[in-house]
Amino acid sequence: MKRRTFLTVAGAGAATLAAPSLLRAQSAVRIGLITTLSGPGGYIGADIRDAFNLAVEMEGGKLGGVPVQVVVEDDGFRPGQGKTVAERMLRNDGIKLLTGIVFSNILGATLPDILDADAIYVSPNASPSNFAGKECHKNFYSIAWQNDTLHESAGQVAKELGHKRAFILAPNYQAGQDALAGFKRMFGGTIVGEQYTRLDQTDYAAEMAAIRAANPDVVFQFHPGGLGIAFLRQYAQAGLIGRVPMVVAAPSLDHTTLKAVGDVADGLWVSSHWNVDFDNAANKKFMAGFTQKHNRTPTYYASQSYDTALAIAAALQQTKGDIKPENFRTAMVKADFASVRGAFKFGPNQHPIQDWYALKAGKSASGEMQIVTQRKVLTAHGDIYAPQCKL
Repeated sequence: MKRRTFLTVAGAGAATLAAPSLLRAQSAVRIGLITTLSGPGGYIGADIRDAFNLAVEMEGGKLGGVPVQVVVEDDGFRPGQGKTVAERMLRNDGIKLLTGIVFSNILGATLPDILDADAIYVSPNASPSNFAGKECHKNFYSIAWQNDTLHESAGQVAKELGHKRAFILAPNYQAGQDALAGFKRMFGGTIVGEQYTRLDQTDYAAEMAAIRAANPDVVFQFHPGGLGIAFLRQYAQAGLIGRVPMVVAAPSLDHTTLKAVGDVADGLWVSSHWNVDFDNAANKKFMAGFTQKHNRTPTYYASQSYDTALAIAAALQQTKGDIKPENFRTAMVKADFASVRGAFKFGPNQHPIQDWYALKAGKSASGEMQIVTQRKVLTAHGDIYAPQCKL
C-alpha cells in the first residue's frame, strides 16, 4: 500500500497563532481521496488525484475559500483494501468527506461504511446502478454519470451510425453489467453476441473468434484502462480492425489508451460527456493548468475529478466549511459551479443530468492520433433509476 500524501493548506501555520475563534474559522477540512494508484488502472487514479489537487492548488490550498487538506491513499485495485482504508480514515482520522474511487466493485465494498458513519462521499467516477435507484442516499453524490448513461450514449451513437447487429462485451462485475444494459437500452438493434469477460483477463483470443463467427455490423466493448489497451491490440491482431467497426464509451478509449494503441484506434467512434477540445472557459482553464503542471493530456477521469473539486468548493463556500450532511447537502445539490463539460445539474437521485457527444479517433494534419468532438447526441440526459430514488 502506498503511503499517504498530503496537500497541506496554505496559511495553516499562521492560523496556529490566531485567536481561538479565528483558529476555528481557518481549520482545514480534511478530504479523504481513496483511488487506484497501482496495477493496470493506476494511471486513472493518478489522473483523479492530480486533477483534484490541481483545483486545490489553483485556489492556494483552499476550496471555496475554505482551507482543505487532501489525504490520498491507494486502494491497490482491491475492494478489501479500499474498505480498510476508508474505515481507518473514518474511525482513526475523523475524516467525514471522501472521494476518489475509480471502480464500481471497490465503491460497492467501501461506500456502505462511509454512509453508515454519516460521512459524505462525492464520486468522481464509479456510479453503479444500485446507488442511483432504491439504494440512493442523501450523502452520496455522483459528479461523473450513472454507469448506464455512459453506455447508453454509445448505443445512441451506434444507432445513429445505422448499425443493426451488434456484438457486445464487458467484464463481469457491476459496471460491466450496467454497461451492456445501457448500450442495449439505447441501441435498439439486434444483439448477435453478448459475452462477459473476467476483470483480470488479458487474453481475448476466444472473444475474437466469437466476434468473427458472429459477423456483426458493429462491436461495442467496455474494458477500461489496461484491459482496453489489450483488447484493442488483440482486435487489430485478429484482423478485425477495418473489417468490423467499433463504437465504445470513453473508458474504453481515453487519451492515455489512445497514446498506447496509436493507429489501431483510427476511425473508432467514442461517446463521452467531455473532451479536451470543449470550447468553454472552465475547460480551457483546466486544460492549461493540467498540461502545464503535468506535461500530459488529461483523461476524462481527470476532468471529472476536477469537477468534483469544483462542486465541493461551491458547497463549502456556501456553508463556510460546515460539512454536517444536512447543511452540506443543501449547498451541494445546487451544483453552483462552472463544469468543464458545460451544462451540469443534479437529478433527484443526486446523479448528473448532462449532454453527451459523439467523438471520433483519427489522425491530425500532422499525423498524430487525436480524439475530436463531432456532434451532440443526447441533451440534458439523466438516468432511468432516478424515479426509484426517494430522497
